Amino acid sequence: MARLDSSARSSRGDRLDAPKGLRTSVLRSNRPSRDRFGRFTEFIARAMGTPWFLFALSVFVIAWMIYNVTAPTPLRFDDAAIGFTALTLILSLQASYAAPLILLAQNRQDDRDRVQIEQDRQRAERNLADTEYLAREVVALRLLVKDMASKDFIRAELRSLLEELDKRDAAQLGLADDPADAESGAPLAERASRRD
Repeated sequence: MARLDSSARSSRGDRLDAPKGLRTSVLRSNRPSRDRFGRFTEFIARAMGTPWFLFALSVFVIAWMIYNVTAPTPLRFDDAAIGFTALTLILSLQASYAAPLILLAQNRQDDRDRVQIEQDRQRAERNLADTEYLAREVVALRLLVKDMASKDFIRAELRSLLEELDKRDAAQLGLADDPADAESGAPLAERASRRD
């Protein structure tokens, strides 16, 4: 029963060994792409915007006109006397299809630009949030460093502790008979050597 369930699931494309967004059924489908026509319109718009297209169109029009002017009358398919009607029709047909194709390509580009602008805005918001967080952290570190004891403060505290220890030791050893020695701040060993 479990094998049937897993095989039915894998045939539908609901596989559990890949994340939802990366499943092969999602990435490769047998349906034709809905975007294929959009890519085609962009290809046409890009091709029509090149100098090679203008050159090829000019060569085509010149060859058309030369052939229909110089060819024998029964072999001509467009008459110069009536203003190259077929050529005019072909060029107007080409222009009538080119304009919407170019507009479709521009709309697709606008959509892409809109998505890119939204992504840039989101990225800028994330960068701003990160910058604000880092600024708060720097301020917190500055406050911590400001509260830390400096070398001079620690030295002064150690000196005062040493003096208190010397006084206590002198009092315990009975060497503090002379109050001038105890108040002078000289170390205990130095005061003891002076007494000897």
